[in-house]
Amino acid sequence: MGKKNIGSSFDNLLAEDAMLEEVTAVALKRVIAWQIAEEMKAQHLTKTELAKRMHTSRAALNRLLDEEDSSLTLTTLASAAAALGKTINIGFSAA
Repeated sequence: MGKKNIGSSFDNLLAEDAMLEEVTAVALKRVIAWQIAEEMKAQHLTKTELAKRMHTSRAALNRLLDEEDSSLTLTTLASAAAALGKTINIGFSAA
């Protein structure tokens, strides 16, 4: 007898519990924080230097790099990208 899925997908479960958007936001923030940290390593930048380039405090940069803090403004993201000499690509895809 072949395996057959019982029940709904994990995404459906999260959607039913009204958690899908929150989980997705946290996952996106983790990816963004990781990408910024990796670029900092590649450019040999300290947090202090990147904060200076972004014209912000080191505390604000720490919040940006905090994978658990899903709050993020486009202004902060754009500032980080510019300070790293990068651009941002954001788009929607089919669900």
